[in-house]
Amino acid sequence: MKRLNCSDTSFAETLVAWQKRHGRHSLPWQNTRDAYRIWLSEIMLQQTQVATVIPYYLRFLESFPDVFTLAVCPLDEVMKYWSGLGYYSRARNLHKCAQIVVREYGGEFPADPAVLEKLPGIGKSTAAAIAVFSSGVRAAILDGNVVRVFSRVFGITDSPEGKEGKKRLWKLAYKLLPETDLEAYTQGLMDLGATVCVRSKPDCVRCPFTGNCVALSENRIAELPVRKVKKAVPEKKVIMLVLQSNGQVLFEKRPESGIWGGLYSLPEKEWPADNESASSAVVLDELKFMASSFGDVVSMEYLDPFVHIFSHFRLLITPCVIELSRQNQRVAEHACLWYDIEKLDDAPVPAPVRKLLSTSLRQQRLKLSESPAVSPVSTPDAG
Repeated sequence: MKRLNCSDTSFAETLVAWQKRHGRHSLPWQNTRDAYRIWLSEIMLQQTQVATVIPYYLRFLESFPDVFTLAVCPLDEVMKYWSGLGYYSRARNLHKCAQIVVREYGGEFPADPAVLEKLPGIGKSTAAAIAVFSSGVRAAILDGNVVRVFSRVFGITDSPEGKEGKKRLWKLAYKLLPETDLEAYTQGLMDLGATVCVRSKPDCVRCPFTGNCVALSENRIAELPVRKVKKAVPEKKVIMLVLQSNGQVLFEKRPESGIWGGLYSLPEKEWPADNESASSAVVLDELKFMASSFGDVVSMEYLDPFVHIFSHFRLLITPCVIELSRQNQRVAEHACLWYDIEKLDDAPVPAPVRKLLSTSLRQQRLKLSESPAVSPVSTPDAG
């Protein structure tokens, strides 16, 4: 095996040749110098796979074809089109960034990566990618895919999470930069890490560096890049209230910070520390009292709990469907609104809430078809 070093131009040459022949060339945000479209794609692709991003990207462009349209649009509308894509701080920063670009740069994204990096939601690697693809600037990227490629090909054993590891990887990223073909080189790093040198079961036969990869030659593919020791994932339990009345469901706007920030969700109550008390009359009375702020309670029913996994904790959600005979229209005091059930597909709500409502409506329709009687309150599995 011939080991490569950081001053060896053959790495860039090999990668560029591979990308031109085997890389991706027809993604919706490619073959353009439009900085707005490139910026949008790079933000959406942060921690999200290409296949997931494409339909969101295309729908987003239909509603916000340029940075001016995005900048003047209300944040709630932006969140609606981001709903389901996750990591919602990206959408909030996207909106802020668009407003700054319009206000301070006349709608033109800066070409300098150092300036781009100061804008909301744009980190060092993302700024470099935008500058390379929109302006041909010579800049280095270092996202998760690139870290994996570098760590395996060059046998880097420093943790990319540590200070020294990051420093070494960035130094390598700059030294490997070619003088020409920057777009193909940068896209090649992305393509190789995303389609060949993947986290598990990489397709080493298709890799252009099979004969140079330290990890492959030393049978250390599973070890590199070095990962942090995983901590136990904490679990949080909540009861979500599905308050329904007159063909509408009640949504509550979440704070800007925290999970699902800026989206609408369902009112919720933290699960009692004592699991046994969750189904007690006291808890049901508390839920009924919460619901009474929005109307007169007719019936209450628990649905089966389900789990939604975030990057840093598990959320166990137990839905409680509550039917109200009338609506309290003073919901604005609670940052709430009534939303037509038939228009839920357009609601700016997170994916788990959309799934919950879909399940809730399906179960209710099934019960109505079986019997006209109102279902009694049932008890969830506290475990």
